[in-house]
Parts: sequence; structure tokens; C-alpha cells
Amino acid sequence: MTVSFVLPEVTPVETINWAEIPSPAFVLDESRLRRNLALISQVQRESGAQIIVAFKGFAMWSTFGLLREYGITGATASSLNEARLAYEEMKGEVHVYAPAYSDEDFPRILELADHLVFNSFTQWVRFRPQVEAARAAGRTVHVGIRVNHEYGEVDTDLYNPAGPFSRLGVTRREFREDLLEGVDGLHFHSLCENDSSTLERTLVAFEEKFGEFLPRMKWVNFGGGHLMTRAGYDLDRLIRVVRDFKARHNLHVILEPGSAFGWQTGWLVSSVLDVVHNVKDAAVLDVSVSAHMPDVLEMPYRPRILGAGDPPEQGQHREDDGTLAASGHPYIVGGTTCLAGDVIGEYIFAQELQPGDRVVFDDMIHYTMVKTTFFNGVKHPDIGILHVDGNYERVRAFGYEEFKAKLS
Repeated sequence: MTVSFVLPEVTPVETINWAEIPSPAFVLDESRLRRNLALISQVQRESGAQIIVAFKGFAMWSTFGLLREYGITGATASSLNEARLAYEEMKGEVHVYAPAYSDEDFPRILELADHLVFNSFTQWVRFRPQVEAARAAGRTVHVGIRVNHEYGEVDTDLYNPAGPFSRLGVTRREFREDLLEGVDGLHFHSLCENDSSTLERTLVAFEEKFGEFLPRMKWVNFGGGHLMTRAGYDLDRLIRVVRDFKARHNLHVILEPGSAFGWQTGWLVSSVLDVVHNVKDAAVLDVSVSAHMPDVLEMPYRPRILGAGDPPEQGQHREDDGTLAASGHPYIVGGTTCLAGDVIGEYIFAQELQPGDRVVFDDMIHYTMVKTTFFNGVKHPDIGILHVDGNYERVRAFGYEEFKAKLS
């Protein structure tokens, strides 16, 4: 089976006038988001799975109208705040999972949620009376248990839910078949920007550990981490794997990617504030790595800068003053907080950098805006949309009041 995907064109990067965009700013490109949504929508149709958006990776609510336009009618939340955002702004099915629910938050979460996933049977027993009361009053509330099949292909331990001694999900040896009354679904999540081949191997482990309980279920949630919008992702395999699973078990299948929605849909536009020389040149930007790009330090990973190249390989010749012997201008790129480690690394620029020059970081929409902080009180980037007609819209600006509101 080979599926032909017809996707809309995107705005060429070289046609964008970065100088006209106020700095700093997270800029989502509508044409690139539409391209992702067209692909995700077609996968949803061809596979028969329900695809919902995971707010932990993409929660730009000013775009939710576009998501609904492409048939994305649900969201998954990990907290009461995200559940409210799903209910009030996404206006579709609200799926909620959290490692634990508090007595204070759970009643309101229950009012909002269509699907509730519990991380342990202890939590299910604790809150089951409230769920049963809601059902008795006429509410349809689907309940799932998150399971841990103890199989993962995630290289970074920080993002591996199936790693040793994980607190996330119920392992087979701790699974309580006697407490399944009222439970109609199972949920697993162990992928992190993986391909569909990883999902296929993961399903083997899942079915080996928990397949005996599937006849009692109505649905299975495959979690997130399905990076289906990445170039080279095997979409045909994904569609086949989901179809085959549905055929084997006659169950509703849910996928909840976050990165796939925001993947390669926009940028973080910054400006050079100063160039400091200490053997090597360092460009100080009006953004912060630690406050605005925390995954660069947590993952860690190295973001691409438009128009800039990688530093020389280790051992490549340098002059005595530390500059490259080859053409190009090397700069250590860092942020504007007082944290010494607020640095991304060294990049090679075609031209010397001057204060006011734009430095544009690529692929800065997914798992970036959702993690920003107001550390040091540095200016928080705007949030804007570059529309398909070429017009730029600033949809959110942040100032002193937002910074103050996080303190007391």
C-alpha cells in the first residue's frame, strides 16, 4: 500500500524580510502549519486513527481554528490549566492524562474531560467514586489506565518514559486485572520524535505484555512522539501499522503527537545587541537560551541558524588568535541573561555581525514556546503569525505585568 500525499506549498524562506519583524519574536508560518495539518489530516483519514494535538508540545491557541479546519477535533492535556485551554479554545474532545491528580484539581478536571487516563490503579481507586457519580448523572467519561510495556528506543534518558524505574505507567507485574471494571481503554507513551518502525516494534512489546486485556477495551491510545511530518518519516508504514492493529483487535486508536503539528513551522527571530571579544568573538542576542530555548540545554541539541554554518571539525586549523583560517566569521552565540551557561555554541556567519543584525533560529515552535520563562526579567519574545498572504500579525506581546504576575 502506497498513499499519495498532496500537500500545499510553503513560503520560501529567502522571500521573508526578517528586518520587518520586531525582535525578539516567535514567528509561526501559516503556510508551513497548513502543510503539516494537511498531512496529519490525510494520515487520520487513511489510517482510521483519531489524531489529537498534545498541548505539551504545541499549544498556540490562536491557531486552533486552523486545526479544526483540517479535522483535528481534540486535544490532550496534562493539567487542569491545559484541560481548560482544550475545553475553552480547542472546543472539541478533551483528553487528560497526568502522573497524578490532586484532590483540589480533580473535580474540575472531571467536569472538563471526555477521556481520563490514570497513571496508577491507586489513583483510579481514589477517584473512581467521583467518576461513577458523574456517569450516573449522565456524563460520558471514558477511563483509561496508562501502562508501561518497558520497551523504549529513546536515546536521551530525560525523555524516555519506559526507562528503568520510571514513575510513568503501570508495568505488567503491577497491573490489576481485578480493578478494570469501569475502565474502557489503555494508554501507552514511549516514543520521542521516532519513526513508525519504532511504533511497530513498540506494539509488539505492548501486545505481548497487555494483549490479553484488549478484548475488554474499547480504545487504545498510542501516545505521542509520532513525528509524521518530518521528512523521510515512513507514513505508509504508520498507516499500515494502525490499520493492522485495528483489524486485529477491533479497537478505536488514538494518536496524540505534539511535535508533528509544530515541526518546522516557524522561527525565533532575534537581534544582535553586542559583540564581545575574548580571544573569540561572542554575539550577545536579545533572547535567552535558558529562558526561551530551554531544550537546547536540557536535551541537549543544537538549533540551526538561518544563513549560518557549523564550526570546523576538531583539529581543523585555526590561527593563533582563535579565528578560522578558512573564510567565514565565527561567533559564540549566547543570550542576554547573567547565566554564564546561557550559550548555544559556535557558528560560522558569512558576514561580520553588527548590533541590530537579525539572527533567526529555525524550527522554534514545537516544545519551545510552551517552555519559556521570565528568568532575569529579560524581554519575552512576541508571538506572531506570518500569514499566507505575506502579512505579519503580532498576536501576543509580553511586558512587565506578565513578568510581575509570576512573582509575589
